Amino acid sequence: MNRRVVITGIGWVTPLGHDIESVWAKLLRGESGMAPTDRFDASTFPTGFCAQVKDYDYRRFLANPELHRGALAHAAFALGAAAQAWRGAKLDTCPNLDHDRLGIYLGAGEGPPDFDSSVAVGLAGWDSAKRAVDAARWFQEAQTHFTAAHELEVEPNRPLTHLALEFEARGPAYNCLTACAASTQAIGEATQILRRGDADVMISGGAHTMIHPLGVTGFNRLTALSRRNDSPTTAARPFDRTRDGFVMGEGAGMLILEALDHAAASGAPILAEVVGYGSSADAFRITDIPEDGHGAVASMRQALADAGLTPADIHYISAHGTGTKENDSTETGAVKTVFGAHAPKVPMSSVKSMLGHLIAAAGAVELITCVLAIRDGKLPPTMNLTEPDLEGGCDLDYVPNHARDAKVDVCLSNSFGFGGQNDTLIIRRFA
Repeated sequence: MNRRVVITGIGWVTPLGHDIESVWAKLLRGESGMAPTDRFDASTFPTGFCAQVKDYDYRRFLANPELHRGALAHAAFALGAAAQAWRGAKLDTCPNLDHDRLGIYLGAGEGPPDFDSSVAVGLAGWDSAKRAVDAARWFQEAQTHFTAAHELEVEPNRPLTHLALEFEARGPAYNCLTACAASTQAIGEATQILRRGDADVMISGGAHTMIHPLGVTGFNRLTALSRRNDSPTTAARPFDRTRDGFVMGEGAGMLILEALDHAAASGAPILAEVVGYGSSADAFRITDIPEDGHGAVASMRQALADAGLTPADIHYISAHGTGTKENDSTETGAVKTVFGAHAPKVPMSSVKSMLGHLIAAAGAVELITCVLAIRDGKLPPTMNLTEPDLEGGCDLDYVPNHARDAKVDVCLSNSFGFGGQNDTLIIRRFA
C-alpha cells in the first residue's frame, strides 16, 4: 500500500502570536518576535535577548483544560497548536473518526526545568567543609522542592501524552528528539505511517522551549547565539556577512496529516500534499557540519527522488537558515550541489530571521509557512539581510527583507540538527 498523504489542518504557537492568520501577516510584513529576555535575569549572560511566546494561555483553546493541569510550556504550546489544526481539519465534527487509527508522531523537546529549585537544593546539599555533596541533606531538601508530577512533565514525551489524552488518539504514537530536525523528521515519519496504511490520520509536528538558564548557557558556550544585545530585532541575520549566531525561540507547530482516501471521504479541507521525504545522518561531529554538506545533499536528493521531482520543479525552499557562520554557507553549498544551474533561480528564505530558532519545533512551523506560501502565492522574507556573505558563498536568492509574490506550487523545506540529523520535506499544491 502506498497511499497519498495530504495536510488538512495547521496550527502554531509562536513568538509572533498564536493563530495562523495574524502570525502569517506579521511574517509577510517582516516583523520580529525578538526582545530582551524577561523570563529570568539574563543580565549577566552574553546573550540577553530571545524570541519568547507572549501572553499565551493554552486553556482558551481547549474545552476541558482541567485534563492538562500541570502541563509545562512544551506541552502547553503543543496543545494550543494541535487544537487549532484539529478544528481546521474539521475533525471536531467528523462523525466516524476511528480513534484506533488516529496516531501521533511528534518531534518534541524537553520542558523547562525548575532551575531555581535545582539551585536551592544544590546549595543546601553542599557540605563546604568536606567539599562534597551531603547525600542525606540533599535528599531531604529535594523532597521539599521537587514533586514526581513536575519531574514527569519535563520529559520530551509529555506533549504526546497530553495530545493523546485530549484527542483520544489510540493509534501509533512516537516522539523523536533529533534536535533542530525533530519536527521535520516527525512529519516525514508520520507520512510513512499513513502511506503504508498503519493509520488514517496523524497529528504531527513539534514543540519546544529552551529559554531558561541552562538552555541559554549551553548555546552560549557553543558560541551559537547572537550577542547583539543592543539590537535584538535585527540580531538574526541568516546569510548576511555580519551574522553572529541564531536567536533562541520557542513554540509549537502542528499539522493534521490524512490519507487522501480518508480526507476525501470525510470532506476535510485539503491544504497541500506531502510528496517527498528524505532523511540522513552526517556521521561526523556533534555540533560541526561537514564542509561539503554531504548529509544535507543526501537528504534533499532523497526527498526529490521520493517525490519523483527534479530541482527545476521546486518553486521555493524554506531554508534551515539559522544565521550561524557554518550553517548558512554549508546549506547554500548543499543547495548548489543538488540544484546545480537551477540553484540561483529558486528563491529560498529563512523565517528564523523573525521567529528565532524554535529548535525541535522549527521544522513544523517552517513547513506551515510553505503551506501558506502555496495558498497565497507569497514568499516570506529573510529579514536583516543587507550584506550577503559573498565570500562565504552565500550568493543565492534569499528573498531579502521584503515578502514577494510568486508562483508557488511546490516547496522544499530543510531542517538540519545538532548531532548531524538532516531531514527534508517536499509539499505541493493538491490537485
